[in-house]
Amino acid sequence: MSTLVELESSTLSAIAAASDETALEAVRVGALGKKGTISAELAKLGKMSPEERKSAGAAINAVKDSVTNALTARRTLLKEAALEARLASETVDVTLPTRDTGLETGRLHPISQVMDELTAIFADMGFSIAEGPDVESDDYNFTKLNFPAGHPAREMHDTFFFNPDANGERKLLRTHTSPVQVRTMLAQKPPIRVICPGRTYRCDSDQTHTPMFHQVEGLVIDKTAHLGHLKWILEEFCKAFFEVPSVKMRFRPSFFPFTEPSMEVDIQCSRQGGEIRFGEGSDWLEILGCGMVHSNVLRNCGIDPDEYQGFAWGMGIDRIAMLKYGMPDLRPFFEADVRWLSHYGFRPLDLPTLAGGLTA
Repeated sequence: MSTLVELESSTLSAIAAASDETALEAVRVGALGKKGTISAELAKLGKMSPEERKSAGAAINAVKDSVTNALTARRTLLKEAALEARLASETVDVTLPTRDTGLETGRLHPISQVMDELTAIFADMGFSIAEGPDVESDDYNFTKLNFPAGHPAREMHDTFFFNPDANGERKLLRTHTSPVQVRTMLAQKPPIRVICPGRTYRCDSDQTHTPMFHQVEGLVIDKTAHLGHLKWILEEFCKAFFEVPSVKMRFRPSFFPFTEPSMEVDIQCSRQGGEIRFGEGSDWLEILGCGMVHSNVLRNCGIDPDEYQGFAWGMGIDRIAMLKYGMPDLRPFFEADVRWLSHYGFRPLDLPTLAGGLTA
């Protein structure tokens, strides 16, 4: 009998000491399993006399019931403790603010925004968008645009040239988006009305110049296009882009190999306190170059200059973005600084429209 008392005491102590359900299960198997200590005592009953079996069986079953009840009680406590620990570790404070979504934290780069604004303005005037490769041939970038070999104007473009190929031809990074105009005139017959936005490249870097920058050029070719049409288009563009009711523009004679006559365009502005306002004041600011497409360019692109004429213009997208949104330096445009982008960037779904306002 003393053996049963010791067995019960040691088993109950092991049950109380079990720290988790795995340890408790090991105690149960050690006591009540097929080879367990209590099961071994029950196996001895078959070798006893009926009288001994009666008294010993009652004692062993009492120990078994005590151990079983202790196991059940301990298992319940361990399950409750495990649940409380899990709830404590997986607690969610519903009073905390939610994390911002990508639509709230993400920002469109000002260049992307301005390109969308340009597209909205010129699409309303009936223009299509034309694009071309960044890597161009000398023929498309210079020769077909009336830059003869050795012409000084080629040197003004500070061109990035690649090494000559097997035929001795050197490819280059386009210095303007004018090659897209050439490709358009070669690919389709007049009338033509397109704008050509995209990246351009020149060997230059300072506060207002970068080796890679963005340009947009426009081209109109038909039988009756003239400078009056060009002036109206540029005035309407400036009013829509800078969101002013009226603008005054000044056209000055200039020189570009691909246009004749050629002009540079100034827009009236006011400079006060480091801020530029358009449509008012007595100052002038140059914003673009333009002119009538040179007859040589038309001939080089397979268009008869005796039947068709047209005009073209070009401006720096980065520069007009700086003017409109008050950015003092061009270099941060390309530095990928998230702080700068969060300040000057635009919300992804704030799409510019003429009806709703370009910067609404």
